[in-house]
Amino acid sequence: MTKHKAPDHHDADLVLKLYDLRRETLMRQSRDTIAKFFPRTFDDLLALTKPDHPSNAAWRQVSSYFEMAFSFARHGIANPDFLAENNGEGIYLFAKVAPHLERLRKEVSPAMFVNSEWVVNNSEMGKQRFDMFSQRVKTMLAAK
Repeated sequence: MTKHKAPDHHDADLVLKLYDLRRETLMRQSRDTIAKFFPRTFDDLLALTKPDHPSNAAWRQVSSYFEMAFSFARHGIANPDFLAENNGEGIYLFAKVAPHLERLRKEVSPAMFVNSEWVVNNSEMGKQRFDMFSQRVKTMLAAK
């Protein structure tokens, strides 16, 4: 892991602004939809990426939101550990798609989840949360 600047009041302000955006009504609905989505197979995930899927708009809104947020860390705008600590939901989403990431990038877009992956690979907090959420996803899938 690389060493990053310590979080400061600018990081806190950015995280609070991101939190406010998450509270918007349509975003809350989209987050709820995606929170309930657990792809068992690549085809489950691929279906969600199609414009005619009923949850596609929610998928696009939520996945692009967290990719935007994590881009702030990848580009040095925000402290990666601080951002990962305060945006676990985005890492949880990444844990759901990670088993299918290689194929998703090959068949849908090579840029899918590059910022989420960066945070997980370059932040101790991101790695810890990813490991925890990956286990939670496995448990949820096994229970269904």
